[in-house]
Amino acid sequence: MQQRQAVVAKMASRYQRSRKKEKSVILSELVELTEYSRVYARRVLRQHGQRIKPGKQALVVDVRLRPQRHRAPFYDEKVKAVLIKIWRMMDYICGKRLQPALPELLTVLERHNELRCDRLTKQKLLRISAATIDRLLRPERRKHELRGQARTKPGTLLKHQIPIRTFAEWNEQQPGFGEIDLVGHDGGVAAGEYCQTLDLTDVATTWTETMAVRNKAQARVFEALQKVRKNLPFPLLGLDSDNGSEFINDELLRYCKQERISFTRSRPYRKNDSCFVEQKNYSIVRRAVGYARYDTEEQCQLLNELYSYLRLYTNFFLPTMKLKSKERVGSRVKKRYDQALTPYQRVLQSKLVSKAKKEQLRNKYATLNPAALKRKLERVQQRLAKTTNKTNWRECARMVAVTTAQRTNPF
Repeated sequence: MQQRQAVVAKMASRYQRSRKKEKSVILSELVELTEYSRVYARRVLRQHGQRIKPGKQALVVDVRLRPQRHRAPFYDEKVKAVLIKIWRMMDYICGKRLQPALPELLTVLERHNELRCDRLTKQKLLRISAATIDRLLRPERRKHELRGQARTKPGTLLKHQIPIRTFAEWNEQQPGFGEIDLVGHDGGVAAGEYCQTLDLTDVATTWTETMAVRNKAQARVFEALQKVRKNLPFPLLGLDSDNGSEFINDELLRYCKQERISFTRSRPYRKNDSCFVEQKNYSIVRRAVGYARYDTEEQCQLLNELYSYLRLYTNFFLPTMKLKSKERVGSRVKKRYDQALTPYQRVLQSKLVSKAKKEQLRNKYATLNPAALKRKLERVQQRLAKTTNKTNWRECARMVAVTTAQRTNPF
C-alpha cells in the first residue's frame, strides 16, 4: 500500500500538468502498476496536492495520509470487564474454546449469583466472535512456557505379551477407550521418591481423571487405577500406556484380561502415540500444580484434594476441541477442529452411554458452580505452594550428591 501511494504521489504532478491524451497514458500506466480501477486512479491523481478550504484554514490533499476513523467501540469497557472475569474463571482458555461456552456459562453464573450484568452487555456477549474475544483479551494475556523432563523407565517384564496399539483395533468414537500416563513431581531432580499423578484420558469424550500416588510402585499405581475407573461415567473398555514398568506388569495384564479390558502399549520413544493423555499432562496437571517437587504424605493428600475439585471443573465446564481433519498444502498443514464442547457435553451426545448415567450427570451438573470450584482450587493451590519451601531443595541437593557418589564409587 505504501508503494502504491508513493507511485501516485510521484505521478500526480505530471498528470495534473498534462493534456488530455497524455493524461490517458499516465492513467493507464498507474492502473497497470497499482491495479487500481480506472475511476479510482483518476480521482486520486486529480485530487492529490489540491488545496481545499473547509473553513478559514487551507488544507493540502495528500493521498499518502490515511484519515483517522473516529468511531466508538461496540464492545465497551463493561463488556471487556465481564469477559475478563469469565476468562480468568475459565482458566484463561482461547477465544475458540470460550465463545461456544459463553451462553451456557452466563446462565450458570447468573443462577449461582456469581455474575451480574445489564441486558445490553449480555446481548453483546452472546453475539461476540472468537476473534474479537482474543483481540479484547490480548492486553491481559500472558504466556508462561514451562518444560518438564520425562522420567519413564522401560519395563521388560511381559512387554512382548502386550501388543502395540494400532488405531484400527480401537473404536475411538466410543467412550471407554483411554490413554494412561504418570506425571512425575520431582521438581527437576530425579533422585529419591516423589509423588506421581496418574492421568487417564478418554479419547472419544476427552473426559480426564487424575489421582496422586506416593511413588511409581506397581501396587500404588494399580490401586489408583481401580479408583479412577470407578469415577468414569462410562465403562472402561480399553487402556493404552507407555512402556514403563509401572504399567507393563503381570498384575495389570491379568486384571485387564479378567475385566475384558483391551490393554495395549505405545511404541518406545514415540510420545505422539499417546498424544491425547500427553496433552492433558500439561493442560490439566501441570497448569494446576506446576513443576515443583512434592514428596511428602501431606503433599500427596493435598494433590488428591485438589484433583477432587479439578475433575469437576475441567470435565463439566472447560470446553475442548478435537481434530477433525488434517491436510497438507505445500509446506503448510491445514487443521480443522470441531466445535468446542465440554467432556460432559460430549458424554451427553454419545448414544453409547446409558440414559441412567446421563441423568445422573445432569443432576450433578445442576449442583455445580464453576466460580466456587475455581475458588476452592485456588485455595488448595495456595496451601500446596506453602509446603514447597527451601528445605525441599536442600534435601534434593543432598540426594543428588549421594546418588552421584554411588555412581562414581559403587563399592
